[in-house]
Amino acid sequence: MKRRVSIVDYGMGNLFSVSRALEHCGADPVFVTTPVQVAQAERLILPGVGAFADGMAGLKERGLVEALRAYHLSGKPLLGICLGMQMLLETNEEFGLHQGLGLLRGKVTAIPKVGTDQIPHKIPHIGWNSLSLPPQQPAWERTILAGIPEQTRMYFVHSYTAFPTHEENRLADADYNGQRISAVVHSGNLFGCQFHPEKSGPWGLKIIENFINLN
Repeated sequence: MKRRVSIVDYGMGNLFSVSRALEHCGADPVFVTTPVQVAQAERLILPGVGAFADGMAGLKERGLVEALRAYHLSGKPLLGICLGMQMLLETNEEFGLHQGLGLLRGKVTAIPKVGTDQIPHKIPHIGWNSLSLPPQQPAWERTILAGIPEQTRMYFVHSYTAFPTHEENRLADADYNGQRISAVVHSGNLFGCQFHPEKSGPWGLKIIENFINLN
């Protein structure tokens, strides 16, 4: 029997590419738009592209902020992708200070416009970049990165990066000209990918498959 995976539809996001990736991995994707549907989900993906304030406004307009917080407390698997990952944290500094869902302690700030060599680089950070194991992270076993080799390249498109308060919540990093990027964050069954696994080829699909099979 196919596992059902619910995708939060709040008016912005890469819904159909995520849905197609789930189908490819053998899941049954459904779009959810109400607090009741969120509460009934077995496992949940919060996608997103665009501005942080607009994303949070979309969730608030649909009454989904408290629903997502309650879902998180249930311990069921939750995956944020790109903007969806950033909204998992407490605050974001994009065009002013904005409150996030607060499911993971930390903040989201702009990627520095220069590398550590002080040479300017392109913002947003767009393209393929490698995943690395952070210093405080012993391994990727029993997470959505299980079976993913270090230095596997994923597809990023973003101008802001997450800074979890606690180092152990950084599951994978990426390096952008010396600037540290939070590539994957986690806490228990809560995960967030700054890159787009649904657009990252076979290894990205492996991440989605791992999420589908989380207990």
